[in-house]
Amino acid sequence: MASGVTVNDEVIRVFNDMKVRKSSTQEEVRKRKKAVLFCLSEDRKKIIVEEGKQILVGDIGETVEDPYGCFVKLLPSNDCRYALYDATYETKESKKEDLVFIFWAPESAPLKSKMIYASSKDAIKKKFTGIKHEWQVNGLDDIQDRRTLAEKLGGNVVVSLEGKPL
Repeated sequence: MASGVTVNDEVIRVFNDMKVRKSSTQEEVRKRKKAVLFCLSEDRKKIIVEEGKQILVGDIGETVEDPYGCFVKLLPSNDCRYALYDATYETKESKKEDLVFIFWAPESAPLKSKMIYASSKDAIKKKFTGIKHEWQVNGLDDIQDRRTLAEKLGGNVVVSLEGKPL
């Protein structure tokens, strides 16, 4: 069921910037988004980038020690969101980076909000071509433990996430 909600061009630009890993200067790398939240506009007609709800690669090690923990804290406890998280992880064979599309729909969110976010999810997903990992999360219990994300990324072959052993 489509909701008629459209995706703002800025959302697509942010996705493309996160997806493309071209060789960049150190300064460009620092400005790349590690995580970002998207929400519905006030009139509930557009999916937009949520102001101030992001983590930059350059923040890690400076103002952000644990990027995944910091990302989880950005999520509102009583409303839905879409998010992109650029996960850095290691398997026994190699280091990897993958974008994860997250649909955050906590139990405490209003029913109307859950319905419009759920029915609008396809609109944003269609714009995010090439996403390998999608994760619907319904509460902090599902997302707080980094091992749950590791399972989504590669099952039991993942040995570390964000440089921290599991």
